[in-house]
Amino acid sequence: CHLPIYESRFPVDPRSKLRPPDATVADYRLEQERLGTTRCVVVQPSTYGVDNRCMLQAVAELGRGARGIAVINPGIADADLKRMDAAGVRGIRFNLEQAGATTLDMVEPLARRIAPLGWHIQVNAGPEKIRSAEEIWKGLPVEVVFDHLAHIPAPGGLDSAYSVVLDLLEKRKGWVKLSGVYSDSKVGPPSYSDRKAITQAYVKNAPERVVWGTDWPHPTVTGTKPDNLALLNVLFDWVPDETERTRILVGNPEKLYGFS
Repeated sequence: CHLPIYESRFPVDPRSKLRPPDATVADYRLEQERLGTTRCVVVQPSTYGVDNRCMLQAVAELGRGARGIAVINPGIADADLKRMDAAGVRGIRFNLEQAGATTLDMVEPLARRIAPLGWHIQVNAGPEKIRSAEEIWKGLPVEVVFDHLAHIPAPGGLDSAYSVVLDLLEKRKGWVKLSGVYSDSKVGPPSYSDRKAITQAYVKNAPERVVWGTDWPHPTVTGTKPDNLALLNVLFDWVPDETERTRILVGNPEKLYGFS
């Protein structure tokens, strides 16, 4: 439920910080073979700003088993939103961790624009930003999906970002991606054990509101990249119940992204 595609033939946004090498649909299909997956969600990376052509092309190439998450700004036309909906887009992303094409003050107006389409908002933000914007998340007319375990270190107290996210999950207004476990891990591979408690807390308290993703090709990682099969094995270790895993890997994404 979380992967960007990169192709150097598409122009980069001059404001973007990440400029990774090409990672194409053909490359990703090899990863699908290793993982045994058939569906995926292609997320627009910050590299291309609001130029969604690379993402849309990837979704088209991947076919009926793919959905897309776009990045837009308030100037987008309703006709363009409808075209993206027909192409398989099911949400828009706000990367609030890196300077770029989107800002927090765009969240509410754009949420109103996408609500008639049944889309959701996807957010990449740290705990402090999640906590400080609590009233914004709660007041939106659409659901909120938090990337990468919401970057929360561990289940915390009532005043923590964890309580904000969990409240949204329990009220069926939010989702969490069990993705990028390596991004906030101090322990690192192969166990990433310091991310186990927060993962299991989400699964225990809101098993019907979590999905899984690799974040292949891991554009924020320098040096040796995480192995996707190892990341999947971590999920199998941390969520040993097969029924729960099937919900996370199959049933929940079907609901969130409209797979049939």
